[in-house]
Amino acid sequence: MSATRYRRFLKLCEEWPRDESKKGRDLGTFLRQRVAAAFREGENTQISDTEKCDQTYESLARINANTYKQRFPRVRDTSFTGVTAEECKLMLSGSAQQSDDDKKSLWKTLTERFSSKSTEEVPEKAPEK
Repeated sequence: MSATRYRRFLKLCEEWPRDESKKGRDLGTFLRQRVAAAFREGENTQISDTEKCDQTYESLARINANTYKQRFPRVRDTSFTGVTAEECKLMLSGSAQQSDDDKKSLWKTLTERFSSKSTEEVPEKAPEK
């Protein structure tokens, strides 16, 4: 019986997509590692809690098949922040290079903003004749 569970988990691992932009943080890679650890002996692994194992497999299979995404479709492609899913994915990928503005500390950014505004807001006097 554990042989069929092992094969089902292996098939799920093959179907689960890998996100190469998330090195070390990819859910697919994590799932593969957990399956390898849980089934150390392959098909001969004895499972103590078969009900929990089946429940875990069914949950992961539903996530992989986008069951909930299809059951509860989104009205808009943005979140409350107005950021699209693609922009979120790009920010979370870690591969996007940070610009100089992103690397600055909050204090430095604030001081630059206020200092540049104060000089811009003050109108220059016309040269006296």
